[in-house]
Amino acid sequence: MARLDILVYPDPRLRTRATPVEAVDDSIRQLAEDMLETMYEAPGIGLAATQVNVHKRLLVADVTDDRSGPHVLINPEIIEKDGVEVMEEGCLSVPGFFEKVERADHIRVRALGLDGQPYEMEAEGLLAVCIQHEMDHLEGKLFVDYLSQLKRQRIRKKLEKERRLKPQTPDRAPAI
Repeated sequence: MARLDILVYPDPRLRTRATPVEAVDDSIRQLAEDMLETMYEAPGIGLAATQVNVHKRLLVADVTDDRSGPHVLINPEIIEKDGVEVMEEGCLSVPGFFEKVERADHIRVRALGLDGQPYEMEAEGLLAVCIQHEMDHLEGKLFVDYLSQLKRQRIRKKLEKERRLKPQTPDRAPAI
């Protein structure tokens, strides 16, 4: 498996809308495996293909402490959502920053699995928030877009300054 490079805000490639996966083949399965490895190493609980500069509708998530619950969603779409959850979110593409974001507490998602077959799953709480966060990435949206303009500017300036001062030292704080 290969560790992939994670794009960091404000990289404009993070704003690219992902295109649907046409066929679930060995290259897509390998990408999913590499994304899981990258996510676990980062460490994080979710990763969208857009974050590793692959603009396909694919995300991985695992909210378990022991890495026992990996999910791979290809061409995911939310078909039902309800409830409200306000949770502090972070992001591997916005390292070191955590802010409260409001999302649905319960979702039902339709996606393709690694076998190319469609399936549906329900998620609630942290997993629901994580999937919604990663699906935003597939639309070119980041969790900072839910914040005030002032907070976004502060985060952007700090990350740009850190990148200038320490370009080889990524932050390893756990994040979505």
